[in-house]
Amino acid sequence: MRKRDHNVLTNAASLLICGLLAGVVVAAAAFPAVAMSGLAAKAGAETFGALPKELTVSRAPQISYLLASDGKTPLATMYDENRRDVKFDDISENMRNAIIAAEDHHFYKHNGVDLNGVARAFVNNSAAGNDRQGASTLTMQYVRMGIAYSATHPADVLAATEDTSARKLREMNYALQIEKTLSKDQILESYLNLAAFGNGAYGVYAASQVYFNKPPKDLKIEEAALLAGLVKAPTSFDPTTKTGYQQAVPRRNYVIDHMVTIGAITKEQAEKAKAVKLVVKGKRAPNGCVAANKNAWGFFCDYFYRWWMSQATFGSTSYDRERLLKSGGYTIITTLDKQAQNGADKAVRAAKPVDSKEAAMIAVVEPGTGRVRALSVNRNFKLDNPDKPKNKPHSDPVQRDKGKRGNYPNTVNPLLTGGDGITGYQAGSVFKMYTIVAALEKGIPLSYTFNAPQQFKSEYIIDRGNPAACDGTHFYCPTNSGLKAGGVQNMWSAFSASINTYFVPLQQQVGAENVVDVAKRLGIQFRQSEDAKFANNKEAAHQWGAFTLGVSQVTPLELANSYATLAADGKYCEPIPVQEIRDLDGNKLDVANPRCEKRFSTEVARAAVDAARCPVGDNSSTSKCGGSRTAAQTKYIVDAPVAGKSGTTDSEKTAALVAMTKQYAVAGIMADPDWPQTNVKMKHNRPDGINPPVWNTLRDAMKGKKRINFDAPGQKISLGDQRSIPGVRCVSVEQAKSRISGAGFEPIVSSNRVTSDCPAGTAAGTSPSGRTIKGGIVTIQLSAGNGSSGRPGNGPSSGPPSSPGRPPDDRPGG
Repeated sequence: MRKRDHNVLTNAASLLICGLLAGVVVAAAAFPAVAMSGLAAKAGAETFGALPKELTVSRAPQISYLLASDGKTPLATMYDENRRDVKFDDISENMRNAIIAAEDHHFYKHNGVDLNGVARAFVNNSAAGNDRQGASTLTMQYVRMGIAYSATHPADVLAATEDTSARKLREMNYALQIEKTLSKDQILESYLNLAAFGNGAYGVYAASQVYFNKPPKDLKIEEAALLAGLVKAPTSFDPTTKTGYQQAVPRRNYVIDHMVTIGAITKEQAEKAKAVKLVVKGKRAPNGCVAANKNAWGFFCDYFYRWWMSQATFGSTSYDRERLLKSGGYTIITTLDKQAQNGADKAVRAAKPVDSKEAAMIAVVEPGTGRVRALSVNRNFKLDNPDKPKNKPHSDPVQRDKGKRGNYPNTVNPLLTGGDGITGYQAGSVFKMYTIVAALEKGIPLSYTFNAPQQFKSEYIIDRGNPAACDGTHFYCPTNSGLKAGGVQNMWSAFSASINTYFVPLQQQVGAENVVDVAKRLGIQFRQSEDAKFANNKEAAHQWGAFTLGVSQVTPLELANSYATLAADGKYCEPIPVQEIRDLDGNKLDVANPRCEKRFSTEVARAAVDAARCPVGDNSSTSKCGGSRTAAQTKYIVDAPVAGKSGTTDSEKTAALVAMTKQYAVAGIMADPDWPQTNVKMKHNRPDGINPPVWNTLRDAMKGKKRINFDAPGQKISLGDQRSIPGVRCVSVEQAKSRISGAGFEPIVSSNRVTSDCPAGTAAGTSPSGRTIKGGIVTIQLSAGNGSSGRPGNGPSSGPPSSPGRPPDDRPGG
């Protein structure tokens, strides 16, 4: 609409009314308007001079929306005031007419101040016994709200709403100014977006949702009249309460009648609208993570909230960051992948019910971006009601005896991501991956062989008398599960069968401090105080013998992201819960961009992943996995190229599994967050173990996704410096050992004898034969003589012999 012309007479008349309200002339009605204009102007000069020349109205608080990665599915809403600004054309004509009928019949005719209305109010209010009348136009009301929302001090808010002539004077002055700069439609749009409608609804968009569950452009006559009638007294006319409903219907009908008066609708339309029974269909918008779209999605929402609160981009203090989130009106497309999240939710609850003290926890990260695609645990994200608690007794006997309840089935603790006292869980042999990476960086290839004993006496010093120490010594002496020897192993086979007595000496060779450093570069945070003492002190880390066996605490999210880094060819990306953030004006914020850097060479990462294909039933053309795999079903269930590792701690107090494709890294941990020293054995392969949730989550996440193979590593990092093995056929054992060691290999003698035409007790050959890595182990096979029984076979070995019977467990030995 075209802005109206303003003239001197109009402004003079406005000042006259201001003078009347300010009490300059008590008997103003008796004097001619022209005579009064100068007097009024003089009286108001000081007041006007003290006012800013222009009123600047700050944008009112706006609700922020969190959506899933599809940009459509609601995740949560966060707000201080439930408000979302809408454009004029998105507000129904019924609503525009209704608010004019309720508040300001002459809105499109006056210049911000309704002179006739002010005069009527003055005369009425001067007469004793009359009810007081207001004279505020919609523009003046908008000014009042604008001053309040733009205030930087509580006193300014009070001044904007106090019932005084000075306040009226100020509103009139600003109203006249605003009408010069904004069109009527712009003023009406701003007013409807700013007004309060009760029940936590601010602005017409929220009001339409709260009361009628529809956008404002679809409001009918009777609905618009109800909302317009609320603005005057939202609490008194609240249709959601019994007493409010009784007043809301007459108020609605009053507005409908006045819509007829201003010519917006006909009498027939009015009668039809008044005959419609008032029914409130909407509800308040959910606020915060506890009210997330799905109960299980609250853990992801909470992770997002904690991430937001850690970003300096959103303010220098936590208060500033929270206010910005809850008032900035952002549209936030999170990284939550519905397909992966729903799969994880289903999987963890199939393994353990929500009222189980064991927590089945799943985190899913996208390699190459760090985008967190799912976070799930068999818990409800909600606070337990202290008056009517539903949580079960605490699993820790000491706490239970004190009458304390556990954090299940309801909790808001960040079980999956850490913080607020949650430091993580021991993940067991999953940490052996970090030793592999450290070894590869030191130039030790995957084919590096070691004859892993049943027990390995290390150089690491621990307390004498510690169960993990060799008898009568202070040296750390890890063992394998079942007290079995590991035999000759390379990295592929030792990782596949999880041989403790291979990885502790390998860590000792490369330096435990370097293994810890790899874990740090892969994103492990060492939140637990004792872990931090080792991790942040190089000398202490050097003596951390059990580190490779996974005694440090870690969260599922850290674990998933560390393996995702390797799947991304060594590119580390900071875990991030957002993929796009837009402000109210539609501008994208750079803070949502992935934050990545190359931390490991491509060859090292690919070689590490190549080894990790063995435990989960997969292998590349270069892999030499042996015959023992700790989580072999993964490949079959996921039906895609996979890599990963399982892990278990002493007495199976926790169980872990990582499984990944090129698109997703899934880490699962099963533990008791309330009582780490639980007497419950956490399992792997059983339906109620941790493996099925990881397998099934990855399977569901991969549905419809392209199968992408991992790139095999180069020959040098896989096989190392290959040298020819000298012939030893039919020579004595001592001669054979001399030749092999002279060629730069480490000879060992097999305890088994093989059928051979060489004299019994002499060397029948070697395993492997032909070529092997420089410095590698070469096993001398002893001849049983012609016709003698023994284990057949004297050909080249493709890898370490498989262990018969049950594969070695991957529990750490100390």
